[in-house]
Amino acid sequence: MKKSLVLSVVAAAAFAVCLTGCGAKKAAAEKGSGDAEPVFAVNTYKIVPTSLDDYLEFGGDVDTVSAVSVMPDTAGKISRINVKVGDRVTKDQIIAAVDASRPGMVFADSPVRAPVSGTITYFPGVIGTSVSQSSVIAKISSTNELEIQTAVPERFISRISMNQKAVLTFSAYPGETFAAHIKEVSPVLDSNTRTMTVKLAIDKRDARIKIGMYAKIHLVTEHKQNVTVVPYGTVVTQNGETYVFKVMHNGAENTVSLVPVQLGIRVDNFQEILEGIKEGDEIVIKGQSLLSNGAKVNVVSVAGN
Repeated sequence: MKKSLVLSVVAAAAFAVCLTGCGAKKAAAEKGSGDAEPVFAVNTYKIVPTSLDDYLEFGGDVDTVSAVSVMPDTAGKISRINVKVGDRVTKDQIIAAVDASRPGMVFADSPVRAPVSGTITYFPGVIGTSVSQSSVIAKISSTNELEIQTAVPERFISRISMNQKAVLTFSAYPGETFAAHIKEVSPVLDSNTRTMTVKLAIDKRDARIKIGMYAKIHLVTEHKQNVTVVPYGTVVTQNGETYVFKVMHNGAENTVSLVPVQLGIRVDNFQEILEGIKEGDEIVIKGQSLLSNGAKVNVVSVAGN
């Protein structure tokens, strides 16, 4: 009985020592894990000077620079049509005839002559259509020189000026571009639409561009060279101020510094930086939402080299 009591006391003491040791190890482990500073995985961008073109995009219809309306000399009904849209005509060529006859009165057909040489670009009437001396029955245009007319919203007119360069694209020719420039800017705005009419000239005549085609206009409004840019979304905002995280290489350990920056223009997916960073700086572009000033980072990839 005495021997069993001794054994029980020894076992209890051993168990207590075990609990104490395990608790100490667990506490030490917890203390050690609490002291370990986290390292964040990030993607970065190496700053390289580049050019940046700010632009506006509009749409417009291709038309001729000059077009002359054709009107008959007398009222009546179209009795004969000698041309169709796309035909080339010469001055004084008879393109149609109008019958001015009325009940009880018969007249000879009145010829409709082309006032100028050019191409028929508009002829909506058919035989039997009633016309008057003020009716436009056709348009004759010169197709040697084409233009694109577009309407620019009022909020953008300060960015429009003569001879600005533009790039045209057409759905008929995917992947191809055509050079143009602004040749005319209206001095007034349309009070109903609050837009300003702008005309562009095509730099080089191309037979593939037809009257009536719809052009997408990419108008360069500002060209900058040797500017500092970062991918859009890189900049973080804190207390109303803008910052980027700059990577600081300290041997085998990398940390980040929160650097204030001044923003310029944004073009597509790039943001111009006017002040705060320079060529060669390495900026965090992915993973910055979890960072704070001085945080340790592991650079997974570097873009912009």
